[in-house]
Amino acid sequence: MGRILVSSSHYDTVCAEAKKYLEDQGHEVIFDPEREFPAYTKDELKRLLPDIDAAIIGMDRYDREVLGYAPRLRAVAKFGVGVDNIDGEAAAERGVYVLNAPGQNSCAVAELAAGTIICLLRGIIGFDGAVREGRWPRVLKTDLRGKTVGLIGFGAVARFLAERLKAFETEILAYDLYPNRSEAERIGVRLCPLDEVLQNSDIISLHVPETPETHHLIGRETIARMKDGAYLVNTARGALVDIDALAEALNGEKLAGAALDAFEYEPLPPNAPILQCRNVICTPHIGGETVDAYKRLAVSTAQDIAAVLAGEEPRFCTNRAQLEERRMTNAEKRKRELSALS
Repeated sequence: MGRILVSSSHYDTVCAEAKKYLEDQGHEVIFDPEREFPAYTKDELKRLLPDIDAAIIGMDRYDREVLGYAPRLRAVAKFGVGVDNIDGEAAAERGVYVLNAPGQNSCAVAELAAGTIICLLRGIIGFDGAVREGRWPRVLKTDLRGKTVGLIGFGAVARFLAERLKAFETEILAYDLYPNRSEAERIGVRLCPLDEVLQNSDIISLHVPETPETHHLIGRETIARMKDGAYLVNTARGALVDIDALAEALNGEKLAGAALDAFEYEPLPPNAPILQCRNVICTPHIGGETVDAYKRLAVSTAQDIAAVLAGEEPRFCTNRAQLEERRMTNAEKRKRELSALS
């Protein structure tokens, strides 16, 4: 059966049910529990991938070059939703399915975003530090009630977040290239252009994938269009934010605070300038990392990996259209070849 390389953390413990599911079907699961940061480097993948049939990955980058190291590879499953670290077109050219697990960790990411928003507005982390140092500050912060929250992107995570923030009596704006208008109406979210979100939001939360168009979406120019004293939350992708521009805005008091769970380069270096800024919360890309979400993600990806290795169609495939196009093209080529021979 297949050899499956796993680089998602806790796979032997929290994800034991999914691991057993794969092993019961005769597959070999290759997982190194000793890795502190589970993503593999390109050099490591070059060594590991030649005899791998499928992979379940976190932040590893499977670009055209890396896919070329894996002649036996039939599927790459993202242990999450965003597949921006996998070249879907290059995978389709090699007949490789790109899988993900939509909806399985959306609630966890939304809850982290909601929690950090409250922490920022109430200064919870700073007050905790003061008490631990023997101080007892009496500094007034601000309510979440009555604030305007702007969501850039209105997918599953953003909708979960909007539902939770509505309980705090907030006004919620959202920008999305392809907005779900019925969901916006159901939740009570006002869809509007990006500029309106930037200019009118007290808190902006990012929920879009990393693409060439969204790279450094939040930079000096867009920060300048935000309200003075606004807050920024990013639980999506690190490359959405120009972190140097953000640091300047925080130090210059253009922005009141920020919460970041994703960074353009991970792990974040301990000497990164953003860590010297006031009122910034940095977490190590843990948005979808809860026990509950991991169990759901593990089962979903394991089932689809097993389906592909059994010659069946998976439930969640992000490059299905490209794969079908390649199959049609190959079938047409074969038909022409046979016609030429007849």
